[in-house]
Amino acid sequence: MTIGLLALQGDFQAHRAILQRCAVSFPLLQIVEVRDARDLESCDGLIIPGGESTTMSRLCDRYKLWQPLQDNLARGMGALGTCAGMILLAKNVEGATQNFAQRTLGALDIDVARNAYGTQIESFEGEVETGDSLNCEPLRGVFIRAPRIVRCGEVEVLARRGNEAVAVRHEKIVAAAFHPEIAGETRLHELWLASLDGAVNVQAAIGDAL
Repeated sequence: MTIGLLALQGDFQAHRAILQRCAVSFPLLQIVEVRDARDLESCDGLIIPGGESTTMSRLCDRYKLWQPLQDNLARGMGALGTCAGMILLAKNVEGATQNFAQRTLGALDIDVARNAYGTQIESFEGEVETGDSLNCEPLRGVFIRAPRIVRCGEVEVLARRGNEAVAVRHEKIVAAAFHPEIAGETRLHELWLASLDGAVNVQAAIGDAL
């Protein structure tokens, strides 16, 4: 199983550290850094890290990554996005600046509002409540200029802060408004990797049968 880290900007190295810890449960895990369309070719899943969503969008424009990303997602590549990564995976975004319309991949049926939890100095860390998929055990989340999910469509809510959804998934696509990677949390990554691992094993079995 090969996992790509979108390595244009943001905290992708923190995700690498979490993946390396997850490798105990997924010993065949390989990690590649993605900076152009060719890097995507071997990926079963892609992590879109936290960072600055406007900068990340512009770099995707510069390196002509939007269409390859959409094509690979349409073909079944999984994705995990945190903070800015969630913005890029969402269907719609509120709070785009006057001079820049935020482009997204539209991979998750959610609408988000940029920086809705406050400015940089209002960043905070705290526990979020989880559901059955994460064994109802609280997760530690770091919220840094975090986006807020303002509408949930056809998604499973994985975690909440109060009455608000802060982590969701649909099939092999997972997104969180916070940074589990900065808090050193592995469970969200492990849940996502398990969904990819099952799909990779099925594909391998079909290939062997052919």
